[in-house]
Amino acid sequence: MKCCGCWGVNTPPFPSSSSSSSSPYSFSSVERFQVPFHPKEKKKISPNHLFIYLKLKSPRLALIPAASLSDDDFVGDSFTSSITNAEATGVPKGSGTTARGRRLLKVREEKRKREYDRLHNYPSWAKVLEDACKDDAELRAVLGDSIGNPDLMRKKVEERVRRKGRDFRKSKAGSVLAFKVSFRDFNPIDFFIWFELYGSPSDRDVDLIGSVIQSWYVMGRLGAFNSSNLQLANLSLDYNPIYDADKGFKVMPSSFHDISNVEFQDNWGRVWVDLGTCDFFAIDVLLNCLTVLSSEYLGIQQVVFGGRRMGDWEEGMTSPEYGYKYFNI
Repeated sequence: MKCCGCWGVNTPPFPSSSSSSSSPYSFSSVERFQVPFHPKEKKKISPNHLFIYLKLKSPRLALIPAASLSDDDFVGDSFTSSITNAEATGVPKGSGTTARGRRLLKVREEKRKREYDRLHNYPSWAKVLEDACKDDAELRAVLGDSIGNPDLMRKKVEERVRRKGRDFRKSKAGSVLAFKVSFRDFNPIDFFIWFELYGSPSDRDVDLIGSVIQSWYVMGRLGAFNSSNLQLANLSLDYNPIYDADKGFKVMPSSFHDISNVEFQDNWGRVWVDLGTCDFFAIDVLLNCLTVLSSEYLGIQQVVFGGRRMGDWEEGMTSPEYGYKYFNI
């Protein structure tokens, strides 16, 4: 049947459903659907333009694209829900999307959500540190390339606090705490000196500790630690002191006998020592050096004289991949 440039086709009555009575709308039949066509070419338009007009109790008419409805939609409440959604939005419901399009839309939504979380859920303390870096060169050096990564920033700050204390404006890079000193089965001609640091040493830290031990050994090897010739130790310097060179020459020499390379595994370091005929105040001299080294340059937790094994030290493990480093004396 041709009507006003459209083709109208009568349809059978709409299937009834027991649950449809609860719907806010009720309807008895589908009156007709129309397929528009071009009046001159008399060519039908795509099925996407096929619409169904429903006569409802409400004076308004619901206009729904027929192509967007499946066979299941013509049963009971599911069809009523389609009508309700169409009236609520005020525009006809169309298919217009494919499975691939819906997947791409979901990916874009997830990407936008991640970007939103990055911008709005970024820790406030990380923002404070980033702002502080603009005016604090030392803090910027502490954080390094960790800016923008809150977890890495936290690790950098915790390591800095552990090594230096909570005063970020302090110029020294060592520890503010004194290290502990202990002796275990000490034998002056055959013992290890153990160093426990706050973290794995850098190459610079290894060079610092190794240079101190090397200098200490060279002085001992040359007889510097000889308590038999301390002529000036107990003299007053209010007047010009007199040094007896002949007495110093005749004193029995004391010499450092041997020493090993300085080794490190993670945060533990050690060096084997044979003091030979050196006097014990050589240990006092070394501890004085390590005290300043720890407070000014790198943090030392404890120094142990003696003992064959400390911490998780593993004999024979000399692979750099497992944190092994050494300084050649």
